[in-house]
Order: sequence, then structure tokens, then C-alpha cells
Amino acid sequence: MDPAASRIREAMQAVSLLRRARASQPPLEQACLEVKRFQAQRFKATYADLLHNPRYRGAASFFLQELYGEQDYAQRDQQFARIASTIARLFPQAVVETAASLAEVHALTEQLDDRMARLWLAARAPTVQARYIGCWRMSGDRPARFRQLEVVLHLGRELDRLTRMRGLRSLLRMMRAPAAAAGLSSLQAFLEAGFDAFAEMKGASEFLGLIEKRESVWINALFDDDTVTCETKLLELLAGPSPN
Repeated sequence: MDPAASRIREAMQAVSLLRRARASQPPLEQACLEVKRFQAQRFKATYADLLHNPRYRGAASFFLQELYGEQDYAQRDQQFARIASTIARLFPQAVVETAASLAEVHALTEQLDDRMARLWLAARAPTVQARYIGCWRMSGDRPARFRQLEVVLHLGRELDRLTRMRGLRSLLRMMRAPAAAAGLSSLQAFLEAGFDAFAEMKGASEFLGLIEKRESVWINALFDDDTVTCETKLLELLAGPSPN
């Protein structure tokens, strides 16, 4: 099997195991949803300016929907897991690598969210912000948080690279029917949406630099600031426009 296809299969197997474990425990499933919902709100607030910027709106919305959202990705994940080897035969290698990057960041995000959710169940705090900070710190693993950020940035660079490949947009359009026939419609939709969002920017370096800067600040704040200071920052962020 193609190495990228193997990465996809392994990542999706990890996600599937986590999902099955949560499915048998409704309170844990609800806790994970609450964690994801808060993180999506934090992302929207952190990047409110980019979500309203004509140049960056598409890419910021794409990241929110595909990486930081609270959507149910089960259909896409099932397609990934079921036909990992088929992806390598249907799509160009550069596209396969991008799909593998998506699978990797998705699996790592699910693992971190699952860890947070298990702590969330027992956490007691006066506000959701304090509860989130406490669970974040109890779950620990700063390297995993920065690894998650690096994989997100890598995925962004992969998508940016795809936009520079001549003829790829036309090829993706031509792949719609074969992808649908192979049961890859969700992956196809992801690739087209990502391609178009990043193509609109005409260069993703500044966008990805902002993501790296702001997420690094939040990772460190959530680990290092005293609880009251960190909670105040979250409250101020969620109440108003994102700072630069």
C-alpha cells in the first residue's frame, strides 16, 4: 500500500476506535461535543478579522469547518478508512499527500479532544472558560498541542502547493464522477473546497503565519498564565473582536 494511504488508514482506525468508545458512553460523547463547541467558538473569535477579510475569508472558514468545527465528520472518515488504498490509484500523489495530512491532523485532534472530554466529565468550575482551562492543564502534553498546530500548518502548505500545480483544478473537476463512483464524494468535496479557498488568497504564507502566531500564543497562555488571567483573556476574546 502507498505510504500516504497507510497513514490515512492508520489515522482513521485511531479515530474509529475513539468514536466507538464514546458511542457506548453518552455522557462522554456529550462532553466531547461541548469541548469541540467551545473550541469552535474560540477559533471564530480568534480569527474574526480573517473570517471577515475578503482575501482570507474562504481559507479561515475552511479551517473552521474542516479542522476546528463541531461538525460530524463520520461520513468523510468512513470513506477515508474504507478506500484508503483506492485514493492512491485515483488521485495524483500530491493530492494523496494532502489527504494524508488531513487524516493525521483529524486523528490527533480527536485524540486530544477525547482526552479533554474525559476530564470534562469530572471537572467542576464556575464558568465554561475555567472548566476548559482546567481540563487543558490536566491533560497536559504541550508537545502534542504544538504537533497539532504544525500538522495544521503543514496541511495548509500542502493545499497552497496544490493551487500552484497547473491544470489541477480542472483535473479535480473531472474527478467528480469517478470519485463519486468510488465512494469518495466527501473527500472530493473537501479537496475542491480547500483548493478554491486557498487559491482565492493567491499565496497562503501570511495567513498561515497568523495561524501559527495566534495559536502559539493561546497554547502557551492556556498552559502558563495563571487561571484568572487566562480566563479573563478568554472572556474578553469571546466578547469582542480578535486582536492582531
